[in-house]
Amino acid sequence: MKNYKIRKGRINDIKQIQSLINFYGRQGLMISRSLNELYENIRDFWVCESRGRILGCSAVHISWENLVEIKSVAVDKSAVHKGMGSELLKACLAEAKQLGAKKVFVLTYIPEFFRRFGFRKIAHASLPHKIWAECINCPKFPDCEEIALIKIIAK
Repeated sequence: MKNYKIRKGRINDIKQIQSLINFYGRQGLMISRSLNELYENIRDFWVCESRGRILGCSAVHISWENLVEIKSVAVDKSAVHKGMGSELLKACLAEAKQLGAKKVFVLTYIPEFFRRFGFRKIAHASLPHKIWAECINCPKFPDCEEIALIKIIAK
């Protein structure tokens, strides 16, 4: 029996979300996020909560006409391999479909995780230039090592 729940993020979750994301950001595994950015985008976030503690997060961000990005997928190191990341991703995919998106993409260093959900590799250049605005904040810019993956959402 699982002892956590997946729900939409709330304002009072932001500092825990930031701590989780920036833990991986310091390791160069994802882009760190400022409090300001998280406050402005809290409506994009899903969280995994257990006993008042945020153990995971993910975000659905509308990027372009029919294109949604799933980003900031992170699970606390103490809770890895317990299904939380999968449930967070499923919540994001369901929301993307509900929003009317036709395609969902991710930029990741862990493509195997997303391939299990039907994502396939694409060239970075096939994504709209608009999505790269965030990359300026990445310490690895312009030499992006993340792998771009996309999933077509069933109608």
